[in-house]
Amino acid sequence: MRKAELLARRQGGVISRRQLLDLGVPRWRTRAQVKARRWRRHHRQTIAVHTGPLPTEAQQWSAVFEAGSRGALDGASSLIAAGLKGFSEERQRVSVPRGARVFSSTRINIRQTRRFRKEDVVGVGIPRVRTEIAAIRAALWARTNREAALILTMTVQQRLVSAAELARALLDVRRDKRRRFIESVLLDLLGGAQSMGELDFARRCRQRGLPEPDRQVVRKGRSGTYFLDVYWKDFGVVLEVDGIHHLQAQNVVEDALRQNHVSIDGDTVLRLPLLGLRVAENDFFKQIETALRKGGWIRAKAA
Repeated sequence: MRKAELLARRQGGVISRRQLLDLGVPRWRTRAQVKARRWRRHHRQTIAVHTGPLPTEAQQWSAVFEAGSRGALDGASSLIAAGLKGFSEERQRVSVPRGARVFSSTRINIRQTRRFRKEDVVGVGIPRVRTEIAAIRAALWARTNREAALILTMTVQQRLVSAAELARALLDVRRDKRRRFIESVLLDLLGGAQSMGELDFARRCRQRGLPEPDRQVVRKGRSGTYFLDVYWKDFGVVLEVDGIHHLQAQNVVEDALRQNHVSIDGDTVLRLPLLGLRVAENDFFKQIETALRKGGWIRAKAA
């Protein structure tokens, strides 16, 4: 019993039924403690080693207990557990992988998440999704755009993570109705939307020893004339630079049709999000160099 109470103190005063069994406390002993009003049961899996109200930390642990062994605090709940001040929510949000059992109550919101990855969960303390990922998800799940912007701004202002870390986490989000808005907020937090002009890109290529490409090359397709942002004709490599406007529904379709047409013609098509240029420039330029090498750039250079 002593070990159980010591563990509970490290968890805000609560312990799970599974933890009690692992410590050798039988079910009948737990029932006796609850019946004697020395302990108190909360929900299905949580036991408090006192009868008073649960502090925030205990509520967070309880939410994870109720979600099972694969659950982790997510969204704003994870941010609050990480130290976010001045923001609160009515229910603890816990994410579990697809196929896990789901139980929700007036105080706990457990959801299956297709983006759930074990490596995204912090392994020390309360199981919670890493701060930068949780912040992006909290913004995606926010009730309004204003709340989404507030969450992102507070997370950066309180130095829980940097704007660059948030931007990298956003790159993993492919489609969402709020993605474009979040990208615009992050670009502001990064210090303003830096436009990448054609001459600027050419300069960066020269600095890295890459061949200078043609720019705004005209192509004709079934739907009419279109432009390729950047094109290395000799090596069959096309680079499409995606600004925020590319996330609009009509542009997504047009971009996909154009990319497919170029690919059918035999060229390699790479995409460079403006946000990606801000936070992962080296990674994208390595991909460009790899594509140029496969297209025969090194052989042409040697000749």
